[in-house]
Amino acid sequence: MKIFEVLSVIFIGINSAAAVTHSLQYLHMASWGISGFPEFVTVVLVDHQPFSYYDSNIRRELPRQSWMLQSEDPDFWERRTRSSFVDEQVFRSKVAVIKPRFNQTGGVHVVQLMYGCDWDEETGDIKGQWQFGHNGEDVLALGLKMNTWMEPTPVSTFSKHKKDKDEAWAIQMNNYLSQGCPDQLKKYVSYGKSTLMRTESPSVSLLQKNFFSPVRCHATGFYPNTAMMFWRKDGREIHEGVEKGEILPNNDGTFQMSVDLKLLSDTPEEKGYECVFQFSGVNESIVIKVKESNIRTNGPSRFEVILSSVIAVVVFGAVIADWLILYKRRKAEDHFHMKKQMLL
Repeated sequence: MKIFEVLSVIFIGINSAAAVTHSLQYLHMASWGISGFPEFVTVVLVDHQPFSYYDSNIRRELPRQSWMLQSEDPDFWERRTRSSFVDEQVFRSKVAVIKPRFNQTGGVHVVQLMYGCDWDEETGDIKGQWQFGHNGEDVLALGLKMNTWMEPTPVSTFSKHKKDKDEAWAIQMNNYLSQGCPDQLKKYVSYGKSTLMRTESPSVSLLQKNFFSPVRCHATGFYPNTAMMFWRKDGREIHEGVEKGEILPNNDGTFQMSVDLKLLSDTPEEKGYECVFQFSGVNESIVIKVKESNIRTNGPSRFEVILSSVIAVVVFGAVIADWLILYKRRKAEDHFHMKKQMLL
């Protein structure tokens, strides 16, 4: 996954949390040529939930979670502000240096850095990552535990050779990602455990625009986003005629998702269709059966469609009958006038 895509979660509000796997990510982005957008942004995320934010307009590090504000002393935010201000100056210089290397001096430039760690609470396994990118393309990545630099794109050759000379820095970063970062992550998870480890069940509904459109199973208000939703028939999961949507954020920090089922002409309840929502790693499910009384729709119901069709046929038949009667009457009148003229 490109780090530009990862950084995009900052601005659309996507967050996630796994049941036993936690993550700490530091995201930095410097940009030139984007009107109305801060030239530098940094966000720190725990379990992909932003808890700390800084940009070049406000020039202050601000908490994004109440549990973080209550847990750290005021000096913490002063230290974070100073650190982010230094990062801003460094990233501004990086953009100036990178422009000519990409044969691009004008237009839009975006430099991104993502680093952090994952911690599996059950196994204790630690994974670290460090990636650097430009305009949505990965440029450099640190090969953890090997203290070497990987080169996702050929254009990064110069930067790679330069970094290879600084093996001490790679070792230092590797040590942080495997030791310091997990220690910070465990501390932050303990601060926000009541929020990060909560579970909220969704409201699940069946929706259909009209009688001929697919049936949509829509779940909203659930947390965390480690969930799945699928269609099944007679107790077995089905894939034919099924279209799954992405998990999307709600404004209140919960999530929503949809999965559509394109029904055949048969009555749905006769087919035994069910929509199933389930959190990952949890045996209990929310199941809603497909039957007409459970489906919310803005269009006409099956009965209304059939009734309308019958009425249309009756009306059409009546119109045809009237036309035939009128046609025969005119034919009879024309025949009568012809006979009358012949007699005269």
